[in-house]
Amino acid sequence: MATIFTKIINKEIPASIIFENDKVIAFKDINPIAPIHILVVPKKEIPTLNDITAEDSDYLIAMYLAIKDIAISLNISENGYRLITNCNSYGGQEVFHLHFHLLGGKKLGPMLSF
Repeated sequence: MATIFTKIINKEIPASIIFENDKVIAFKDINPIAPIHILVVPKKEIPTLNDITAEDSDYLIAMYLAIKDIAISLNISENGYRLITNCNSYGGQEVFHLHFHLLGGKKLGPMLSF
């Protein structure tokens, strides 16, 4: 069954897309926890970080390059930003399609919250 991210990639459901190329799509999180909260998703459905393979390296590199370009375009690269990925239930993963949360736009607090 396709994830919600695959449905966004396939344009089956709407999203506020801010970046897209042949390997990556990035869009605004619908429940942001920072002034800037972007989800950066590979266009290949990879369930978790544990599932990546050497063949996925092009997607991973494309994600990091997209993050750099997005940070520059949103004027957060100089002051800084946070990049988070969650893995499985204890890590807080809710959508089982690998993705990064790009957070910025203000000074961020401690990384670990309970």
